Amino acid sequence: MQSLGRAGSHAAETVEEIRSDSAAHPEVRKITMEDLRAALTAGWSDFTAARSDAMFLVFIYPLIGVAMVSLGFRLEMIPLLFPMIMGFALIGPVAAIGLYEMSRRREAGEEMRWMAAFSVLRSPAFGPILLLGLYLGGLFVGWMLAAQFIYVLTLGPEMPESALALFTAALTTPMGWVMTIAGTLVGAGFALAALAVSIVSFPLLLDRPVGLPIAVSTSMEMLRKNRRLSLTWGAMVGSLLVVGSIPMFLGLVIVVPLLGHATWHLYRRAVV
Repeated sequence: MQSLGRAGSHAAETVEEIRSDSAAHPEVRKITMEDLRAALTAGWSDFTAARSDAMFLVFIYPLIGVAMVSLGFRLEMIPLLFPMIMGFALIGPVAAIGLYEMSRRREAGEEMRWMAAFSVLRSPAFGPILLLGLYLGGLFVGWMLAAQFIYVLTLGPEMPESALALFTAALTTPMGWVMTIAGTLVGAGFALAALAVSIVSFPLLLDRPVGLPIAVSTSMEMLRKNRRLSLTWGAMVGSLLVVGSIPMFLGLVIVVPLLGHATWHLYRRAVV
């Protein structure tokens, strides 16, 4: 009985240690632009090391983009086409989840095949990752609704005759300028909300046994402690995703892997 009691006590202490380790808040470093450049360089190295695997893993996203644009034209949702493209920046961290896992495995000296990315589905962190992904998806829907509302208040409610007509009105009419400025400011607010909770949270969830609240708070601490660098990173991500979306979204098969791998290395440099 005494041995059983000691065993039970030891098990309880072990569980308590695990809980304590899981609940420990990671420390965020102050990093520099040199760290950002190094993260991009390491991300490119990961991409070139498994180029075909990474491109195959994200090939579905150009197809989704083309489908979204086609749907927009068919349903006369032309005013939402550009917000849809910009919305990739909001859900980009979810799109790159498998790439974080590939970079983690390469760093650990493990196999870096595209099938390894699906081990995330068996990870204990899959639940928190799914919840955070749903939050970013909610931000995307909110951005679409806000963009539609801004258009109705400025150039709407009638639909434009074509995408060219909308583009011309947005740049050559007073209400078009109002729509452009208001849309840019509101879109930046949604992007900041996504950046604050996701800049390091997805890699952190994959790397350590922390819960969603700690992962999100660590990400916010990253933004607070490295505000200028984080905003530069967010602007870079948004710009590259837009550029990658222009040629029928085909550029995303390079841009998404590069940014995904680089995000992992940025996390490793920022979080102790």
